[in-house]
Amino acid sequence: MSFSWSKALMRRRWSVFLILLLGAGCGSENASTGAAPAHPGAPIYLRSCFSCHASGLAGAPRAGDAVAWEERLAKGREQLLKNTIEGVPPGMPARGMCSNCSDEQLADAIDYMIKESGLK
Repeated sequence: MSFSWSKALMRRRWSVFLILLLGAGCGSENASTGAAPAHPGAPIYLRSCFSCHASGLAGAPRAGDAVAWEERLAKGREQLLKNTIEGVPPGMPARGMCSNCSDEQLADAIDYMIKESGLK
């Protein structure tokens, strides 16, 4: 295989890959499948909360653990949001590692984890 031919083949493969990659996000899956829109807190959870709340790292209540969330929810959603904003020593940093999140986005992430735990 000559160098120029293999170089041209690689360019073509990359071009096809990029077209497929860019086209993958086109359209709305929810519109085509009729599925309900995602919870507004899901993207924040996945970006900033998942690393601790999926595994329970440093005592973080795991998303899906109804017992752990019931205990915290008993103190009220306002207290949950306050703890998220201020942080909970020693494990949870202020704003839960999402310094650019609004208070509303943090509340949405909390709500998402509560709903994932089967609570309302």
